[in-house]
Amino acid sequence: MTALTNKQGGWVQRISLARPGIGDNTADAERLCQALMRAFGNRQVRVDWQLLPQLPHMLRQGDFAVKATVFPGREGLVVIDLAPASAPSSPILGLAVDIGTTRVAIRLVDMETGKSFGETSFDNPQIAVGPDILSRIHYAHSQEGAKELARQIRSAIGRESQALAKRAGLDSGRILAAAVAGNTAMTHLFLGLPTANMIREPYIPVINNPGSWKAHTLDLPFAPLARVFVFPNIGSYFGGDLVAGIMQTGMDAQQEVAMLVDVGTNAEVVVGNQDWLMACAGAAGPALEGGMSRIGMMAAPGAIDRVSIDKKTRAIAWHTIEDKPPVGICGSGVIDLAAGLFLAGMMDIRGKLVPDACAGRLIEKDGLPSLVVVEKELSGTGQSLCLDQADLDSLTRSKAAMYTILRTLTLSVGVEMQKLTTFFVAGTFGSYIDPESAVTIGMLPDLDRSVFCSVGNTSLEGAALLLVQAGADERARQIAGRITYLELNVNQEFMNRFSAAKFYPHTDIARFPSVAKKLGAASVA
Repeated sequence: MTALTNKQGGWVQRISLARPGIGDNTADAERLCQALMRAFGNRQVRVDWQLLPQLPHMLRQGDFAVKATVFPGREGLVVIDLAPASAPSSPILGLAVDIGTTRVAIRLVDMETGKSFGETSFDNPQIAVGPDILSRIHYAHSQEGAKELARQIRSAIGRESQALAKRAGLDSGRILAAAVAGNTAMTHLFLGLPTANMIREPYIPVINNPGSWKAHTLDLPFAPLARVFVFPNIGSYFGGDLVAGIMQTGMDAQQEVAMLVDVGTNAEVVVGNQDWLMACAGAAGPALEGGMSRIGMMAAPGAIDRVSIDKKTRAIAWHTIEDKPPVGICGSGVIDLAAGLFLAGMMDIRGKLVPDACAGRLIEKDGLPSLVVVEKELSGTGQSLCLDQADLDSLTRSKAAMYTILRTLTLSVGVEMQKLTTFFVAGTFGSYIDPESAVTIGMLPDLDRSVFCSVGNTSLEGAALLLVQAGADERARQIAGRITYLELNVNQEFMNRFSAAKFYPHTDIARFPSVAKKLGAASVA
């Protein structure tokens, strides 16, 4: 993991103060804060009151040259750690957290240098209550339920951060700051806030700008004065994970119009540039996460992540993550498989399996036609891995929703998708997906492939960025304040476009010239 750059200056400042004298009797705390205010662009700075008893000794021990760690508090910036500049140097630790509905990722960083001390991911423990957001929101209707869900996720983050620090030979009790990004529901459940009104018209969360919290009030085992910054969200369905993603990609600061897509439980999309940002979210993720298929799974060892089909022989070739025996298929594998089936004539334009073309691989399972992707002799489960018609129907709906979201959003701002200069694809979806396959099935627009840019977990990257760049908290709030949210639930044009997109690649093949070329003029006709 490479270190994050700190071009704008960080939260850790080494400063030398003017010594007090007869003509300058400014109090120690005010002397320190005035110097820090200049370092942080005249933002208000105060010293945490628990540091005040140590302050006189610290300043004089270091001959008024100190290393101060500052971080956003509830009211302005706050000094949360102080040491003489000449004291032996030890890392100032920060924890970046991405709270996903299914997986949680954390990274430990040096807030002064940007160096990463490692990262890890783990299942969101709230899955025990329900794999989907709605189940958890209903569970949180009671005060006891909300407390339990908050306890689960906080305990897991605390436990995993301790383990991560231990592996790096560090003390998690020296974590001085954390930055947390997640969708609106996940951050509310992390904070123990009510969520009931988020799923009822007019879909109102408790808070859009959670700001900073003292770590000990969240039962996190960090430094005594540690603060936790929670990224702002925009309404119920567009959260801080995308705000962090926008900040990480830098699309909010560039002149050209770009698009960012992050597909998880939902598909969240934003388009814009330095002048404007428009966003929306919709349900296009479950089939891509594998949640709608019996053999579907998250990207993990043994998951089929790539598939190819020989057009002439119709033989299926596959690859698994870490080259383990196949035990399931993740979203990128499903997309590859559907693209291959379509181009080989094994699936028609409606997404239906073609019996004659699938001969030798088509069986009936629980009353549904099912395609054998992996024979049981090669499977890591001891059973054949099959994708049935219901699985493909689910993918058809998801790919149609994805394309319709993209088209509706761009049309709403008068931007042609072909004019996009950069198309960021984030998350696990972006890490594994082959844009060629996604275009072939009509999920992503038919753009020059160089436009697509896989950017990984931008939620985690954005959280890590906030820990090392002073002022990133204000930038996050500015980004959130600039975003206009498009509500798809009341958009009739969305439903009309969705129906047209439920064909492969689309009812209007002219929108996918590269796919038409692959199919050949006769097939198109």
